[in-house]
Amino acid sequence: QVQLAESGGGSVQAGGSLRLSCAASGYGSSRYCMGWFRQAPGKEREGVAWIDTYGNTGHQDPVKGRFTISKDDKNTLYLQMTKLKPEDTAKYQCAAAFFNGLHCEDYNYWGQGTQVTVSS
Repeated sequence: QVQLAESGGGSVQAGGSLRLSCAASGYGSSRYCMGWFRQAPGKEREGVAWIDTYGNTGHQDPVKGRFTISKDDKNTLYLQMTKLKPEDTAKYQCAAAFFNGLHCEDYNYWGQGTQVTVSS
């Protein structure tokens, strides 16, 4: 069973930076794609960034040039966030999707989330 645990959230002023971490366990010999999502109060959850098993990454337009997703060889996922804006305020969750050899399947594993609050 894959387990994910986020850390690194907090409160910061606009223009500041934070780095979120997501420790993953239970992968066994399977490969997983991973992503960061966020949900602001009163809004739907939205994708932020993703990384596949080959290290290819993608970032959604609102965060391009400011956020960077990465992972290390110990199954820890990161989200480096710079130039933070008040509209980045949300609960951030990491998620994992099984890679079946051809593509990433649905995100089925989710962390509890970590709160990021950006003040103006």
